Amino acid sequence: MDRRLPALGQVRVSEYQYYEFLALEKPLTDEQRAELRQLSSRAEITATRFVNEYSYGDFRGSPEKLMERYFDGFLYPANWGTRRLMFRFPRALLDAEVARQYCHTDAASVIETGDHVIISVYLDRDPDDYWVEADDRLGPMVQARSDLAVGDLRLLYLGWLLGAQWAGQDEEDAIADTEPPVPAGLGDLSAPLRAIADFLEIDKDLMTVAAETSPPLENPRTMDWPNGLPRFPRRRRTRC
Repeated sequence: MDRRLPALGQVRVSEYQYYEFLALEKPLTDEQRAELRQLSSRAEITATRFVNEYSYGDFRGSPEKLMERYFDGFLYPANWGTRRLMFRFPRALLDAEVARQYCHTDAASVIETGDHVIISVYLDRDPDDYWVEADDRLGPMVQARSDLAVGDLRLLYLGWLLGAQWAGQDEEDAIADTEPPVPAGLGDLSAPLRAIADFLEIDKDLMTVAAETSPPLENPRTMDWPNGLPRFPRRRRTRC
């Protein structure tokens, strides 16, 4: 069965959508909060958080543009099956070429702006049979962003696994040919990484196989990487 993801922005009938954004590097100014209020009269907006839920209608803003301008984290589930997660990093903390070794599919991709690199993971699977409100699901995940910023590559590898899991038949060989370095610690995921893997429904068998070749995790804060993440040699990629 071809499990390729539908294009982002595909039109669907709204039932329940949840948008959560977090500002982690610096708080929003009063002016920025006023700008965001123009997008929604009902949203919860604080100096560090923007949250809104929809049982009908759609959000007027663009998550990508809001991430570029205001926020460092974004989580979105809808009860028809779509889920999305994004984290933003200053360029000094994340090398875009390193990120693309792991995130170069429809399911996991890299967005570059003038000052930042954004990791985006996305899936569209079967609708939920029941719905539990998603309030504050992003908060328990954000430590994974901090860990990646100091060299823990497991978040990126989860993105690669998601792409491999959802690859269509014509994509499988290309993705297999571009498998990135396996990071340490896949057999011992932190609580934030487990929350992300559960949210994205990454196949446990895939994670188990990957963990077989993953060495134990060193403390990334003790590693000597003065310029952010290590710069692995670029690999030739085959794209369908």
